[in-house]
Amino acid sequence: MSAPRHDGPPADDLERLAAAVDEAAGVLATVWSAGHLTAPVPATQLRALFVVERHGSLSVSALAEEMGALLSSASRLCGRLEATGLLERVPGADRRVITVRLSAQGRALLEELRQARRHSLARILAGMDPADRTALLNGLRGFRAATVRDDGDSAGFPMPA
Repeated sequence: MSAPRHDGPPADDLERLAAAVDEAAGVLATVWSAGHLTAPVPATQLRALFVVERHGSLSVSALAEEMGALLSSASRLCGRLEATGLLERVPGADRRVITVRLSAQGRALLEELRQARRHSLARILAGMDPADRTALLNGLRGFRAATVRDDGDSAGFPMPA
C-alpha cells in the first residue's frame, strides 16, 4: 500500500514553512529551558525524571540506554535522585534488576515545572490574535498527527513532559 498523498504547497514553500517551524521551536526551547533553570536539580537529573515519568517505571539499565549513559552512571544518578526523594528504587523479583519510578515528590516537581511552562506559553499566546491562536492549534494538531505512527507511538521522537 502506498503512502497517502498530501496535496499542499510546493517544496520551496515547505522549506520556508520548515524554517518558520524551526524558528518557533527555538522560542519554545527557550521557554522550556527557562523553567528548568529554576529547577532544584541539575538538567541531567531532570532529564532522567522525565524519562522515568514517560515510562511509568523502568529498569536502571533501560534508563541508562535511553539516556545514552553507562549503567554505573545511571545507577549513581538514580541514587542521587533517590536521596533527594524524587525517585524510588524497587528491587525486581530476582533482585538482579532494579526498577525505578517517580516518588510523589518527583511527580509533584515535574507537574510544577509543567505548570510554569504552560503559564509562560499562555502569556505568549495571549498576545496573539484569536484567529491566529485557532490556526496555530489546528496546525499543531496536524503536526502532532503527522509524527505519530498508526500504533499510537511517537515516530522516533521522545515525548517530554
